[in-house]
Amino acid sequence: MNTAPHAARGAKRDGSAASTAVPTAASAAPPRLNVRSLLREAEVRPLRIATSVGAGTMALGSAIGLAAVAAWLIAEAAQMPSPAALAVAAVSVRFFGIARGVFRYLERLASHETALSGVVALRTRTYDRVAQSDASRVLSLKRGDIVARMGGDIDAMGDAVVRSIVPLGVAATVSLIAVAITTACLPLAGLALALCLAAAAVLGGALTWRSAKLAAEAGTVAAARVSTATLEAIEGAIENRVWGRRDDALAELRAADRDAEDASELAARPAAWAAAVIQASQGVALVVALWLAVTAAHHAGLPPTTAAIVALLPLSAFEAVSAVPGAVVQAFRSAAAARRVLAITPEGESGQVNGDEGKSADDGEHAREEAASAPAMAAPATDDLTLALNGLSAAWPAMRPTRPVTTTLRPGGALGIVGRSGIGKTTLLLTIAGVLRPAAGSVTVGGAPVTAATLGHTIAITPEDAHVFGTTILENLRVARGDVTPEQAADALRAVGLEPWLASQPPGLDTILGAGALTVSGGERRRLLLARALLSPAPLHLIDEPAEHLDADGIDALRSLVLAMKAAGRSVVIVTHDLGILDVVDEVVSLDVD
Repeated sequence: MNTAPHAARGAKRDGSAASTAVPTAASAAPPRLNVRSLLREAEVRPLRIATSVGAGTMALGSAIGLAAVAAWLIAEAAQMPSPAALAVAAVSVRFFGIARGVFRYLERLASHETALSGVVALRTRTYDRVAQSDASRVLSLKRGDIVARMGGDIDAMGDAVVRSIVPLGVAATVSLIAVAITTACLPLAGLALALCLAAAAVLGGALTWRSAKLAAEAGTVAAARVSTATLEAIEGAIENRVWGRRDDALAELRAADRDAEDASELAARPAAWAAAVIQASQGVALVVALWLAVTAAHHAGLPPTTAAIVALLPLSAFEAVSAVPGAVVQAFRSAAAARRVLAITPEGESGQVNGDEGKSADDGEHAREEAASAPAMAAPATDDLTLALNGLSAAWPAMRPTRPVTTTLRPGGALGIVGRSGIGKTTLLLTIAGVLRPAAGSVTVGGAPVTAATLGHTIAITPEDAHVFGTTILENLRVARGDVTPEQAADALRAVGLEPWLASQPPGLDTILGAGALTVSGGERRRLLLARALLSPAPLHLIDEPAEHLDADGIDALRSLVLAMKAAGRSVVIVTHDLGILDVVDEVVSLDVD
């Protein structure tokens, strides 16, 4: 079955100059974090957020309580009272000291559990939506960029809970507690503390706002570029050494790393200014509180213990506000990541940053049920499964279109597509599958235009480098059809000549294959993909370079496979360089110009 990243690489080999069709965060409109939509997508209930904020408030509230009681204890102790008068305060100091650590642990436990479960939900929903969306969304992306979007970007979306939503909530509640305590002691000092806290939060956030937006966008794109360059350097290490491109690959990786460092510096500058503003606000609050406390003690009869509380409370009250700049940066980073993720899902067209407002929590499960029932569905409304290419020409953006092709393939027939390397054979195959729009002409099945929705139901495709997953042999075959039984899997492997290989594996169909087929040979991998094609329920199957890495026995197995599919009434389109296997097709189309 089709795996978009690999199909994309196959298209690149056809000499395409595909440009990125999916907008990046850098070129898109400024991101906006829709908190409600994000929480719904992550299946995070408000109660869980409230629990995290509550635990964080208790942790920092304990720090404020510790500062207040300690100030009272110091001032009271200076008056040489009896030890009994200090007993309750001493116990309170111990309580708040212990409570701060306990509630900090509980806050970390609650917020991280919420965030991690949310990331799982986000990743599951994203996988479901990408699987159901137009594959052309990801075909123009490099594999490393796809990995970055499905990995780091989704993690960044989840980080919005721990590093943005919860810290902002804690900052608001703790500030209110500090202001309330100070106001109860000295109303004018409470007003001054409120103004300083508001100035620190608002001005610090404002200084972070614009620069944080640019830094978050640049940082997300830079991280994706590092991931792309790293993956390409690792996967293409052998080819780069053979073709002398090793230095170019390393230079690209170094350039990507420099971009990531520059993005990090962009984020550091506003954070430094915001920290300076917070420190200045804290200093002003401390000086004003001290002046008001001393003045009230001398002229208004304010008790020395209360004056000490008013004077020292600002030192701990600003701890929560200091997290505001970081929370603002994370909000932009999460929003930019959400935009990049949604750009490869159907919701990306609607311009929403964090998903479809109309989606329910059960949509993912409903989509999975629909996908499971898909093999039993006949995609076209008609029984006519004739494939018609009418002047069909294919091309990626900035690529010269292929030679127009006009032909008809009836059910049970086989078509071969040949041509020199780079002429566009794989690009034409992807256009027939419906994942690319025709550059000219049309492709129809039963008279109806082929679209991306056709793929997987009426049409299936096996790219040259289709992915072999790091799971069992049986599960790798179930990529083609989810209800494949062990008996059907064994029959398919026997049909492609892999029965001796399967017998040599002690776990049998439960043998774990390495990700990317690193634990099997090239010929075994190719036959495994052919077995997957045989199990596909689609009546029309497209296969790219099926003879690659096959020995003579493998070529014979391929011929038998194509003949078996034709005998079952299934149509087959083969792209190949091996002209020796074209004896099983009914018609050959060449893309070479006469």
